[in-house]
Amino acid sequence: MANKQLIIAEKPSVAKDLSKVLGANQKNKSYYEGPNVIVTWALGHLLGLKMPEDINKEWQSWQMETLPMVPKNLGIKPLPKTGHQLKAIKQLANRKDVTEAVIATDAGREGELVARWILEYVHFNKPVKRLWISSQTDKAIKDGFKKLRPAKEYDNLYYSALARAKADWLVGLNVTRALTVKYQDSLSAGRVQTPTLSLVRQQEKKIEGFRPQTYFSVELQVQKEKAKLVQNNPYAFKERNDVEAFVKKLSEGKGKVTDIQEKSKTEQAPLPYDLTEIQREANQRYQFSAKKTLSLVQSLYEFHKIVTYPRTDSKYLTTDMKATMKERLQAVSDFAPEVKTYIKEGGQVKLTKVFQNEKVTDHHALIPTEQRPRYEKLSGDEQKIYNMIVTRFLGMFAEAHRTKQTKVTVNFGKEQFIFRQSKVEVAGWKQEKEDVIPSVDWKLGMVIPPNFTINKELTAPPKPLTEGTLLGLMEKHSLGTPATRAEIIEKLIKSELMERNTNGLNVSPKGKQLLELVNPSLVTPELTEKWEKTLEAIAKGKQSSTVFLKEIEQDTKKLVNEIKQSESKYQDFSITQKKCPECGSNLREKNTKDGKIYVCSNQDCSYRRRKDPKVSNHRCSQCHRKMEIIDGKNGAYFKCKYCSITEKMQDKKERNKKLTKHEERKLMKKYSQKEEPEESALAQALKAAMKQD
Repeated sequence: MANKQLIIAEKPSVAKDLSKVLGANQKNKSYYEGPNVIVTWALGHLLGLKMPEDINKEWQSWQMETLPMVPKNLGIKPLPKTGHQLKAIKQLANRKDVTEAVIATDAGREGELVARWILEYVHFNKPVKRLWISSQTDKAIKDGFKKLRPAKEYDNLYYSALARAKADWLVGLNVTRALTVKYQDSLSAGRVQTPTLSLVRQQEKKIEGFRPQTYFSVELQVQKEKAKLVQNNPYAFKERNDVEAFVKKLSEGKGKVTDIQEKSKTEQAPLPYDLTEIQREANQRYQFSAKKTLSLVQSLYEFHKIVTYPRTDSKYLTTDMKATMKERLQAVSDFAPEVKTYIKEGGQVKLTKVFQNEKVTDHHALIPTEQRPRYEKLSGDEQKIYNMIVTRFLGMFAEAHRTKQTKVTVNFGKEQFIFRQSKVEVAGWKQEKEDVIPSVDWKLGMVIPPNFTINKELTAPPKPLTEGTLLGLMEKHSLGTPATRAEIIEKLIKSELMERNTNGLNVSPKGKQLLELVNPSLVTPELTEKWEKTLEAIAKGKQSSTVFLKEIEQDTKKLVNEIKQSESKYQDFSITQKKCPECGSNLREKNTKDGKIYVCSNQDCSYRRRKDPKVSNHRCSQCHRKMEIIDGKNGAYFKCKYCSITEKMQDKKERNKKLTKHEERKLMKKYSQKEEPEESALAQALKAAMKQD
């Protein structure tokens, strides 16, 4: 009996790719098998931390007396929907011919946890190795299997992932229960989500506190060029009379060019993307949510195999990657005309600072793989993200962008106006050349006539945070990791604490109250920032996870105690004045995937209905707009809210029986073709029926 490696991937699609490369061609329901390997898969997490009620029966009901919940041991339990796959892995792990396991889940903190929990649950006591790769191409998989490392080398990564999961359990479950019990409404708080919500609220407060102010600016025009008056305080002129008097005095004399300075400015290409930056930029350019961008990059990595590992926090590459540059360029050779030039130059990277081993942690920057893309297989959105990644990558091979900058100072007495000109000398990585406005032929000592304009201006309010700007702030304050930030934003929206709208993000009335009720130390990012930095230190083996969790337990007790003693009052803004037709209690408005609904605020009553009627794909016969579905006493019917026309809604049987107009026309055409020598009886009957209609 040949000895076999049991390889655990994170998803079925990845297991399929691994099995192809490793020759595991025999497909079974829950694994692939080959002469030397068995490739199986998780379905994301198959296990999770036990819930309070699994640990202590008293914790089943939500009561203030049982808080804080600080169990001595937080065990793991199978997740309900994926038990079949866990059972299959256990059977494979116990096979006599399996002599070792290989962790081939995502090469990151969460991926490590997925596999370690499985191995712990199935009591795997044979040797374990780790596959660590940054792209899913066949070449990367083959190379990775030649360089398998002992799993022990990744223990610190596992301890860090476990500490993060336990900290989120202790803080999140305890604070959420304490708030929910105290204020009798579902109030979700957490170690990372609450300070993130607070960042959005702080920006809103700046906008709310903003008062627009009128001010005046002075501009000097020389031929076609304009320059503003240099002022310490640009808002100094508040009154028109003052600025007019100032300009009148200034116009009594003539100006003079007192200084001309010329210098060259060199701008290096930006570094390749890390996950947070591409999420920010895709939000700014295409209004993609952080979650959408992550799933698009994940698809390019996992399914198309044309980009490297997405969940990276580094913008740098390791020095050993220099040798792979030419091959990567060849994969994108038809992307832009200049790529052929870069290949002829031997794939020489001009942006040399990108190669810094010490700045690459778990994974290097996001760049294309050596696999040629099949553009016809990419969706429009995947294409947009891929273009962004490749354009950044190609910038590394281009010359720096160089401009010649001219600064001209014009003095009217003591007052100064500064004119600037910029001329592109080398376009480099910035493909488009900037248009140079026909300029003044400046000379030192040149006399300038007093051609002034007074402009009335208004101070602009701060802008609301978008997902892009919020991701930047989360990164600045170390809130979450590149892999978890999108999830945190989605969780805040799902729990109705934050809302997405066309201008950006805003905090809901419920969210505003939560920030008033929750502990001040959870609202500011400092405490969470300290915890995140400790988790990073644990991953690097510089700190103990046991010490960290003891500190989290102490913080949890303190946080619960603060909520218990709080005097704050809570008003549930989701409760409306509408009455429940079944029990008479007030109805509560809730957001769901399917739109807004009303549910009864009485927990013993199950009444619910839609706030607005559902819009169907059925069109109005008069205005051709989509009709709404109305639930009437005698069943549902269609109604057009523009024409007030109503139509009966057919049941399935009736719908299947009646021919559509398109089908009628199709049949008519088929049976009235001239070339048919003989008309069938069916055709004659159909024709006759249609004529009668």
